[in-house]
Amino acid sequence: MTGVVVGRRGRRPAASGVPLTFEVIAETLRERIRSGGLRPGDALPTQAVLMREFGASSLTVQKAMALLKQDGWAISRPGKGAFVAHHDHAADDADGLDDPETIAPAGGTAARIEALERALAEAVQQIADLRGRVEALESGGGKPGH
Repeated sequence: MTGVVVGRRGRRPAASGVPLTFEVIAETLRERIRSGGLRPGDALPTQAVLMREFGASSLTVQKAMALLKQDGWAISRPGKGAFVAHHDHAADDADGLDDPETIAPAGGTAARIEALERALAEAVQQIADLRGRVEALESGGGKPGH
């Protein structure tokens, strides 16, 4: 037998060059954001909706969402869900990055302030997490000779 080996439940080996389902979900959502179908601050589809739409497991959808968050396309708001981040990925390659219309989300100043507050809260949490890791490393095993 020759051909692509498909593992349990349709998963393909990572080296096969064929995107895995979680990557397809993440890229589909990125494209919806790029095209304006989903705008900064919009709620992303729920896990249940994405599971139905892609015929995927909850773990697969969670991996897709983690990838979007890791790459800065989405943010989580505890108790509220996942939302499109206010970073304009389409403007990354544009010449007019200093143009306020390029980076300001729809809704004007109030929406921009809300977006900045969310980004700041997320950054503060990330700093706290990193600080905890550093403290754990420094107090727990340290490096030889220190």
